[in-house]
Amino acid sequence: MHILITGTAGFIASKVAELLLDEGHTVTGVDNLNDAYDVRLKEWRLARLQARPGFRFQRLDIADRRALRPCFQNSPPDAVINLAARAGVRPSVQDPWIYLEANVTGTLNLLELCREFDVKKLVLASTSSLYGASNALPFREDANTDRPLSPYAASKKAAEALCYTYHALYGLDVTVFRYFTVYGPAGRPDMSPFRFVQWICEGRPVTVYGDGRQSRDFTYVDDIARGTVAGLRHLDYQVINLGSDQPVVLMDLVRLVEELAGRQAILEFRPAHPADVPATWADIGRAEQFLGWRPQVPFRQGVERLVDWYRDNRDWAREIETNSR
Repeated sequence: MHILITGTAGFIASKVAELLLDEGHTVTGVDNLNDAYDVRLKEWRLARLQARPGFRFQRLDIADRRALRPCFQNSPPDAVINLAARAGVRPSVQDPWIYLEANVTGTLNLLELCREFDVKKLVLASTSSLYGASNALPFREDANTDRPLSPYAASKKAAEALCYTYHALYGLDVTVFRYFTVYGPAGRPDMSPFRFVQWICEGRPVTVYGDGRQSRDFTYVDDIARGTVAGLRHLDYQVINLGSDQPVVLMDLVRLVEELAGRQAILEFRPAHPADVPATWADIGRAEQFLGWRPQVPFRQGVERLVDWYRDNRDWAREIETNSR
């Protein structure tokens, strides 16, 4: 198959591309290489992909329909995996417009081009942030998602709604994945696993928002990539959680990194952000039912791999900026 992957220099998308290439598929990757976070990580991931046969890259913004059109016109893909997005709760509060452009307009452009060029399958990356703070744990896909707490969550809600519309109107086969907190080697530097590893290894203060007792459903990136590829099968329209089903308290992550790094964290507590939720926890029953998917990498093993990657790349990873822009 020929797969178009958007956001291909991103954390999840680069792993999905690697997995598809391993399986013998051809991949066209697009990414605008924006500065949402330190671009050196994106360049590192992209360089690994560009060394692979069967991979082609085009630098473009999916919010620019005219630039995106040739990806369909010249060699229409068999399927589209839309992993391009502006992600992150707190930055979306500061600049909501760019989130709507990437996550809503970009998704609409892809849907329209799928319709025009008769592409039958689209996979959309969505987020556990849709569940907000008022739903019962663990989060089920049929929970109320009408009260998003951030522009990021609202933009993903809009993208999901557009996907359903194109399924209903044109029969587009759509799989929507609500990813829970994804971590692993070369992960996003604005998220706590990367930050904690860098800050503790370098003896820098570790900023903890709130009291550190909030919990997150940390899910290893290879498991997420495997589930995403499984979503290419025919499913009509399905919304599916991908998570570990094993929430971890934030301070337990700090203690584990301390143990693996052999250094004690210098903790600095700050007030919790109103857009943050106290807990996330995925019900993964649908993933098991429709995909036969369960996570395989235990949390400790995943963090060990992250710490090992950081040590192997410390000469430049220590300089990565850990604040989103």
